[in-house]
Amino acid sequence: MLKVRAKYQLGQIVRHRKHPFRGVVFDVDAIFSNSEEWYQSIPEDSRPRKDQPFYHLLAENDHSYYVAYVSEQNLIADYSGQPVDHPDVADFFDAFEDGQYQLHSQLN
Repeated sequence: MLKVRAKYQLGQIVRHRKHPFRGVVFDVDAIFSNSEEWYQSIPEDSRPRKDQPFYHLLAENDHSYYVAYVSEQNLIADYSGQPVDHPDVADFFDAFEDGQYQLHSQLN
């Protein structure tokens, strides 16, 4: 039986290790759960292992907002204390407190 523990939690702000973007975690897959086509589109020398948590992020960079799907090995915690300005943050989270977003009290 596979036992995986996610390093990052819902509402936590993270940064990509290699690319200049950050985001807030809004969902976690215990192992890779995207399409094989998506996985194969990553250059072979950069492909992450599939047997680790993958995070859905409301992401931002200097130019845009988007949703990102990132392996745990490619993330680091963001301790800047700054909120993420993604326009969909309010759909998932309430207040931003102590550097982290608080989940809505009721999600479907």
